[in-house]
Amino acid sequence: MIDYAWLVPVIPFLSFFILILFRTKMQKTSGLVATIFSGLTLIYAIVIFGQLIKRQTYLAEWQWLTIGTVDISFGVLLNPLNGLMLLLVAFVSFLIHLYSIGYMDGDKRTSVFFAYLGLFTAAMLGLVMSPNLLQFYMFWELVGLGSFLLIGFYFYKNSAKKAAKKAFIMTRIGDMGLLIGLILLFWQTNSFRFADISEVILAGQMESGMITLIAILILIGAIGKSGQFPLHTWLPDAMEGPTPVSALIHAATMVAAGIYLIAVMYPLYMASNVALAIVASVGAFTALYAATIGLVQDDIKQVLAYSTISQLGYMLLAMGVLGYTAGIFHLFTHAFFKALLFLAAGAVIHAVHTQNIKQMGGLSKKMKVTSVTFLIGALAISGFPLLSGFFSKEEILAAVWANGQYGLFVIAILAAFLTSLYMFRLFFLVFEGESKKTIDKIQPTPITMKIPMIVLAFFAIFSGYLNTSWFETYLADWLASGATFLSTHHHETPLWLFFVTILLSVGGIVLAYFIYGKKRINQEDWKSSFPGVHTLLKNKYYIDEFYQLTFVKATNAIGTFFTYVEKYIIQLCMTFVKDVVQSLSKTGTKTQTGQTQTYGAVAFLGLVLIVAFYVLKGGY
Repeated sequence: MIDYAWLVPVIPFLSFFILILFRTKMQKTSGLVATIFSGLTLIYAIVIFGQLIKRQTYLAEWQWLTIGTVDISFGVLLNPLNGLMLLLVAFVSFLIHLYSIGYMDGDKRTSVFFAYLGLFTAAMLGLVMSPNLLQFYMFWELVGLGSFLLIGFYFYKNSAKKAAKKAFIMTRIGDMGLLIGLILLFWQTNSFRFADISEVILAGQMESGMITLIAILILIGAIGKSGQFPLHTWLPDAMEGPTPVSALIHAATMVAAGIYLIAVMYPLYMASNVALAIVASVGAFTALYAATIGLVQDDIKQVLAYSTISQLGYMLLAMGVLGYTAGIFHLFTHAFFKALLFLAAGAVIHAVHTQNIKQMGGLSKKMKVTSVTFLIGALAISGFPLLSGFFSKEEILAAVWANGQYGLFVIAILAAFLTSLYMFRLFFLVFEGESKKTIDKIQPTPITMKIPMIVLAFFAIFSGYLNTSWFETYLADWLASGATFLSTHHHETPLWLFFVTILLSVGGIVLAYFIYGKKRINQEDWKSSFPGVHTLLKNKYYIDEFYQLTFVKATNAIGTFFTYVEKYIIQLCMTFVKDVVQSLSKTGTKTQTGQTQTYGAVAFLGLVLIVAFYVLKGGY
């Protein structure tokens, strides 16, 4: 079966092709058809993963192009890292397909939506199975196209069109860095294959300066895709797409691709301390930066969007402090509880028809399954003891501490505390307190939406036990078996850090309880005491406004300037030259009389002038 692993991305691509081709005829059955195809993909991925456990790696390549002495191939690579990603993407995608049957019920373009889901899933599966950087880049761009189509699904809304264009353009900025890095890497190694690149780097055949430059360029690509500062502003706007899209993009797929890129190129980063420091710094700053913004947003999906940015920053921080396993572990657990949170938020929006958390309240009594599953997701992402997020966050903190990055450790602690605070602000405002009059009529949640939430809640609780010293470090051992360049794969956690992790989680929850649950602490006090800070956070540090003022308006101004240069300088010069030539040509035509005697006289006069010139000059 593993010899036909290439069929994994082909199956969802077939669903895309069929649904696009017969979109009008399959409007009512499109959800079921797409979910069946997605289910087949998941089953096949599970079978392949089972065979991969026995053989560790699998590689199949076919020659594609020959340019000079260089052979460029395409194929399938399976190892512990991308085998895990393959299973994760297929699993989350299947649950979101199932969820979307209920969520998109009644939409006039359901078949198109499920077709786009199939295309996106196929692109992401193809990406994680790529054996070389060129094939990876092709699927990387296809993922970008899929996200553009899904974010702009409600194309008749101006905000959705703008969000889709913004996502496409900003991720292209990052992709330019990746493309340049890819070209430089090929120039240095004469190969696109990940194995060949790693071999050259580990053999010390590249200059340290070039390694650092390429690593930074590739990081720019990861920053764009994973929504890290400063290319993060597209990701909150991507909430304009349907909520299942938000769950798919923000869980284990598109945004995780950036972290996966750092992981597959990790030998490159291990060879440059400067690059690692930049990776860690960007991740730590983004984790704290996004967490502060999430504290004051009133749109339920916006809060979760900034939460995603913050958690991805955590993963990037781990990768930057040699916490390879910790970063992948958090990516793994985050896929479950973040998908769960978005699906639960989608159920709320589906029921009350608003995304403003200040118009919600008291939903726990009316939406019991949704409230319980959302609570589990909130506890997991907050690092509550014994849930999945607790183990992965603890390992990241341990990696930062073990690396001696004490400044980054403080930032990581603050970000962890704020995560608990803003997540339970969300929970208490949405599910607890008094019910608002505007949401007295609750639309029931279909069973197809409840099942994925319940399944994800299970994994949000127990997935962390795959990598903990309490039992066995299965995940770390599995990843290390395919990453021979790692000298260590697990950081021993100091006992005091165990209690710090608990304190951060519980402390944020308790503070949120007294502010937003019991309301014993007046939240308006700090707003009035620090109005500037609240305004700054509410407006997301004015980054969008800064980009609008500098890049957008400056670009328009430069374009306008050169329009006038072209119109009033270049075009005038060209008109002047044209008029001079035309004038000369008209003057010349007047000498063409057609009279032979005139031509003879002119020729004779010319001859006289030439002879006179030579006589005066003394001949030759």
